Formats: sequence, structure tokens, C-alpha cells
Amino acid sequence: MKYSIIVPVYNRPDEVDELLQSLTEQTLKDMEVIIVEDGSSQPCENIVHRYAGKLQLRYYTKENSGPGQTRNFGAEHSQGEYLIFLDSDCVLPPDFLKVVDEELKRKDCDAWGGPDRAHASFTNVQKAISYSMTSFLTTGGIRGGKKQMDRKFYPRSFNMGIRRSLYRQLGGFSSMRFGEDIDLSLRIYKSGASCRLFPEAWVWHKRRTDFKKFFKQVHNSGIARINLMKRHPGSLKLVHLLPAVFTIGTFLCLLLFLVGLFFAGIGLYTGFFGGTGCNMGLIVAFLGAALILLALLPLLLFSLLVFIDSSIRNGSIKIGILSIWASFIQLIGYGTGFIRAWWLRCVCGRNEELQAFKENFYE
Repeated sequence: MKYSIIVPVYNRPDEVDELLQSLTEQTLKDMEVIIVEDGSSQPCENIVHRYAGKLQLRYYTKENSGPGQTRNFGAEHSQGEYLIFLDSDCVLPPDFLKVVDEELKRKDCDAWGGPDRAHASFTNVQKAISYSMTSFLTTGGIRGGKKQMDRKFYPRSFNMGIRRSLYRQLGGFSSMRFGEDIDLSLRIYKSGASCRLFPEAWVWHKRRTDFKKFFKQVHNSGIARINLMKRHPGSLKLVHLLPAVFTIGTFLCLLLFLVGLFFAGIGLYTGFFGGTGCNMGLIVAFLGAALILLALLPLLLFSLLVFIDSSIRNGSIKIGILSIWASFIQLIGYGTGFIRAWWLRCVCGRNEELQAFKENFYE
């Protein structure tokens, strides 16, 4: 057995059905599939049993402990030379496993990861969120884009592969509830093992179904980045700081906008009702208008770039508009989580790892 595909599941029976169906359609069949139910109240056992004759498939249940420990549980019950970790909300193109196999034959490596895309059947919100999580404008290409600000690629657990022997050597995923996949990627590089991006080994990844859940996800990711920095000194890169810079910049722009609005209001009132101070009032109003324009210009420019890029990539103006909102949520959600964790851990000296939305690691 060459490949073991391991999927942690929490209350996602319908998604598991789609993932398993896509696995039956793989052109390369040298795999086993291991589904691990992590304390779900809506188990997928009946759905898994429907595929028992179509896949070499095993199903396990355990108490809830989060995705990292659930992947470790699945790995312990696997037999493949390579372990492939997928999220339950992924769907695979038919040649996914074939592409992985060809990449390993072309240039062997110990670990790898692939990018994700939005399927045509996804909702407009899911497509907008997918854009914000994959665009160079919002992520710097660190999630598998062809353009990357960081030369190294750090696989993420929605589409991640690793040689079994290396996985055992490193002890699998840590106890972190968020950022556990990046923690493993960092340990892979520290061990001296080889790790690559397989750009054509992509998956359709459904992402979050609404913006509220998306904010919780990225806020936790921002917190996890500081936790990772504490675990792995020197791992923090310039690209990880950009959402915090964007968040502070957006706050300052809004503050400047309010100041400009105040001056514009005072100036107009004085200009029309201030008697001899009319001219001065109009000057103050003009200054306020200039401040408003200065405050809005960078935000409007960023929004315009996102709108144009997303509209072209998705072939939809509506998704382009939603992508503006998704991009602001992603950057500010991550940025506020990052700043919050930095303040508590680096300034206030909190030693324990932080997490904000504790029940959100599967949502």
C-alpha cells in the first residue's frame, strides 16, 4: 500500500459523501482511506458504509480532541508508505493522486503540499472566501500560489502529504488546536527533510459557508502565528506581519476619515453661517474634504484591485464585490488575532498558548 488518505471529520456527513465519491473516481487506485469521526453528534457512518465495496476504507470513532490529534489517530491505524491528510470539506479532481505519484517519481521528497481552488458548484460567498485565501493580494502567495513572498512552501493539512517514516520521527501533529499543520511543516524543515509544493496536486476546498465563521477562522490563525513564533523562534516572516499592518492602516484611515468629516462639517457650518468667518470656514471645509479623500483613497484602491482581479478570475462581478468584503475580513480578522496574541504573549508575558474561538477548529 503506497498511500493512506486520512480525513478527520466533525459533523460533516454530506461533505464526506462528496469527498468519498471523488476518491472512487481517482485514476490511480493504490490507496486506502481512513475516516476518523472526532466525537461528532452527526456521524457519517452510514455514508461511509455505502462506499465499503468501492474503496479500501476504514472508519473509526473517538472522543473529540481536535483535528491534529484525530489525524494522529488515523495515522496510527494506517499502512501506507505515504500519508495524505485532507479536510472533509475537500473534493478531489480525478487525477489528484496520479499527479502526486508522478511528482514523487519526477523528484522524490519527504513531504509536500498542494493548493486549493473553488469549484463551480460553490456558493458565491465560498468563492469569494476562496479568492481571499488564495490571492497574492491578500496572502502573498503563501498558500500555494505561483507567486510567493516566502521561498519555502509550508504545507497545510487540507492538502498535505508526508512520508510515514518522517511522520513517526517527528511525532506527528502537536497538541495545538490551531496552527498544528504549520507547526508540523516547520518541524519538517528543521529536521532537514525535503519539502515541496506540488502546484498541480490541487483540491477543491469549500472553505467557510459564511463571513462570521470565516472571521473566527482567520482570527484564530492570527493568534496561532504568535503561538508558532513562540514555539519556533525565527519562524515569523515579513509576509506574516502584513495583515497586522493592514489592520492598523485601515484603523488609521478610518480615524483620519472621521477627523476629516469633523473638519468638513465645522467648516461648512462656519462658511454658511459664520458671518465674517465665511472664507476661513470654507478653507477648513476644503481641508476636511482633503483628509476624507486621503483616508479613503488607499482603501478604495485596494478594493478596486481586489474587485478587478476577482471578477476576472471568477468571471463574476457579484463575486468580485463579495471578494472585497472577504478580503477585508481575512486581513483584519487575522491582523486583530495577531495583534491580540502579540500583546498578551510578547508584551504581557503570557506563557500559555492562546485561542479565541475554541470550538471553531472544524467550522
